[in-house]
Amino acid sequence: MSGKPASPGIVGVGETPALRHPGPDCSTAGLIAQAVRLALDDAGLRPADVDGLGVASFTLRPDRAIDLAWRLGLTLGWCMQDEMGGASGINMLRHAWLALQAGQARTIVLAAGDHFTGADFAALVRGYNRSAQDYLSPLGSAGPNPLFAMLTQRQMAQTGLRREDYGALCVAQRAWAADNPNAAYRQPLTLAQYLDAPMVAAPLGRLDCVPVVSGACALVLQAQPHGVHVTLRASGARYNGDQQEGDGLVTGIAEFAPALWADAGLGPDDMDVVGVYDDYPAMAVAQLCDLGLAPADDLPGFIARRIATRALPVNTAGGQLSAGQAGTAGGMHGLVEVARQLLGRAGARQVAGARHGVATGYGMVQLRYGMCANAAVLAREGA
Repeated sequence: MSGKPASPGIVGVGETPALRHPGPDCSTAGLIAQAVRLALDDAGLRPADVDGLGVASFTLRPDRAIDLAWRLGLTLGWCMQDEMGGASGINMLRHAWLALQAGQARTIVLAAGDHFTGADFAALVRGYNRSAQDYLSPLGSAGPNPLFAMLTQRQMAQTGLRREDYGALCVAQRAWAADNPNAAYRQPLTLAQYLDAPMVAAPLGRLDCVPVVSGACALVLQAQPHGVHVTLRASGARYNGDQQEGDGLVTGIAEFAPALWADAGLGPDDMDVVGVYDDYPAMAVAQLCDLGLAPADDLPGFIARRIATRALPVNTAGGQLSAGQAGTAGGMHGLVEVARQLLGRAGARQVAGARHGVATGYGMVQLRYGMCANAAVLAREGA
């Protein structure tokens, strides 16, 4: 899918602080509403300007997107509810872009967010889908950590990556998070601290596992943007690409990456900023390989030369590993950050001269790994 014709644009972004210990008055609807207000303020727009809304959330229920629209006072011509977890953000972006091109709406807000208590999250992972309910949870495998521990073991055996290499990635992302006032974890992280963190499921230590937080984020898209905006040069998706019969080390992105770059008229070397879905370091590495940004035959060297040095700006808001994973908002976090960088609104962590970026989504774990993978190539326009 290409965005080359006269096209819509992203004109505003918003993200709430990641809350590790939300107060008693915190709610999913309230967090999403806050993110929507921030994004509209960033775009210089009002709720009355909005005629399209897309929402992704695990914990908004019993309300849904249309209920939230009513609470926000929005009158809509386009409305979408998404439940694809870490792939939700880009999935909604692709649908919204088509809607704007087709004249179904003029201004669309996309939002994702969740509020978790400890009990909420435990219930979510136990009953995430039928496979979790019927097979994984009865075995004591509640949640994704055991599955991705085994996947990380396979990646280490196949590529020569060590815990020190994953640690270098985590340390680099924490350094980016220091300049993100919304990140859950901003204090400096050393490699020694990473290696000394308690083991969760070998080889995953505590700092390899994405921290669960409450929060929300949002994007504002317009059919006819004015001034600086971000356009979608190309996007791609692959869902159930291997029917859970692979090893999980290659995501669906690898299947569509050549077409993605061809449609965008750009290549991996043209990217000024990158946002990859990082629920675990191994998955960040896998997606960097699938996009053609990282060489599969020298991943330790790539991390040392390109990520640790910031030669390639990856997950410049800290990624989920430092900023936190607010449920479905985790799938929009990287997309929002890439758009923010291209709009030139990233503050102290702004990548100078950033004009092109790529963001990925990944999620909906089945028996062994995620079923959904997508990506979007974005470009700054208007100035």
